[in-house]
Amino acid sequence: MNTTVTFQEALEIVESLPEGQQRELVDTIRRRLLERRRESLAESVREARAEYAKGEARRGTVEDLMDELAE
Repeated sequence: MNTTVTFQEALEIVESLPEGQQRELVDTIRRRLLERRRESLAESVREARAEYAKGEARRGTVEDLMDELAE
């Protein structure tokens, strides 16, 4: 059974928890968000390395980039 909970309902559920459990929930959500961000960054790095290996990306300085954008 898949039940959708609105944001407001979720807040009410969280607020009904004891304070300690609310803190644990916030910590758990924060850790999970950080982990997702790390995974996303790691994927971006993998993609960039693959593009570079295939010659689809270049190296350069910020000045090189600015010169290229000005063209």
